[in-house]
Amino acid sequence: MKAVAPGKLILTGEHAVVYGQPALAMAVNRNAQVWVTMEGAQDTVSFDLPNVSEGRESFTLRTLRDFHGRVQRNYQEFLAGELSIRDVLRKPVDLFQYAFVTVLDGLHLKMGGGVNVRLSSNIPMGCGMGSSAATILSVLRGLGHYYRVDFRPDWVARYSLEVENMQHGRASGLDTYVSMHGGCVRFQGGEAQELPLPRVPLYIVNTGAPVSTTGEAVASVARRMGAKHPVWELFGGVAGQMQTALEQDDLRAFQRAMRENHRLLQRIGVVPGRVGDFVAEVEAAGAAAKICGAGAVAGDAAGMVLVATDVAPTELCARYGYELMTVRPDPLGVRVV
Repeated sequence: MKAVAPGKLILTGEHAVVYGQPALAMAVNRNAQVWVTMEGAQDTVSFDLPNVSEGRESFTLRTLRDFHGRVQRNYQEFLAGELSIRDVLRKPVDLFQYAFVTVLDGLHLKMGGGVNVRLSSNIPMGCGMGSSAATILSVLRGLGHYYRVDFRPDWVARYSLEVENMQHGRASGLDTYVSMHGGCVRFQGGEAQELPLPRVPLYIVNTGAPVSTTGEAVASVARRMGAKHPVWELFGGVAGQMQTALEQDDLRAFQRAMRENHRLLQRIGVVPGRVGDFVAEVEAAGAAAKICGAGAVAGDAAGMVLVATDVAPTELCARYGYELMTVRPDPLGVRVV
C-alpha cells in the first residue's frame, strides 16, 4: 500500500490569494508517495526520507510529543514577530515528525508497535510546486489507511493546514485543497470552484530553489505591501481574464493574462532580476512566462517558472542553465493505491 498526493502549479494569484483574491491552480503529474509499515520497537517511529535527508531517523513517541509542543511554542513566537518562520521547523524531518504526532494525538489513536514512514517524491522542493502540502497529505492519508481510520475530508484539510502553517507561516489553504482534490480550481477565501483542465500548451522551467523560503517571501510582501494595497485587486482582475481564456481554450488570451500577472509579480518584488531577464526573452519570442509560486526576495533563483508556448524554449533554457520539463494536469487528488 502507498498513499499518493500530487503537486500543484499556481496559474495566477500567488500572494494575492492570501488577501482574499482568487487564485487559479492545478494539480500536476508530479507526486509524493508514502509507505507506512509496522517496523521497529514499541512506540518508536522511524522516518526514511531519501529525497530530503540522509539516512533513517528514529524517535520515541514521547520525544515526538515534546517536539510537537516546542514547535507550537515556536510558531506562537513567529506570530508575535519574535522568530523567523525558518526557525519554527528547522530540518526536513521536522515536518514529518510534526505531521505524525498531530494526527496520532488529534484522532486519539493508539500507536501499538513500531512504525516506519518512507517517502519518495519527484516534486522539486522549495520551488513553488506544493511539495510540503503533497508530502503532508500523503503522510496523513497513509497513516489513516494504516490505522484504518476513515478520514473525513474536513479532518484531512484541518490537520494538513495546521502542519503547513508550521512550514509556511500563514498558508492560504490553496496547496492543501488542490493536492487533496486534484484537477484545476479557482480558489478564493477557502472556497473552490472546479474548472476545466487546461488544454493550452504548458512547460515548467526550474530556475533553482530560492534562497528565501515561501514563508519568508510571503512575510516580506506582507510587510512591504500590506493587505489593503490596490495591487491585490489587479491580481483578481487577471485571474478573471485567465479563467475566461482557460474556459475558451484561448492560448493568446491566456498568454496576455500571464504577461500582466508577471508585471504584477515584479511590482510586489518577488521576481529576481535574472529570472525577469529570462521571462523577457520568452516574451520577445512571442510566448509568455511567470513564476508559479512565492518567488524569491533574495538571490537569483525563483523556483518554477510556467511557460505558455507552442514551441518549447529548449535553447533559451540551456543558455540560462535552467531545467525544462513538460507537465500535465492530474485530475486525481490524494489517494491510496
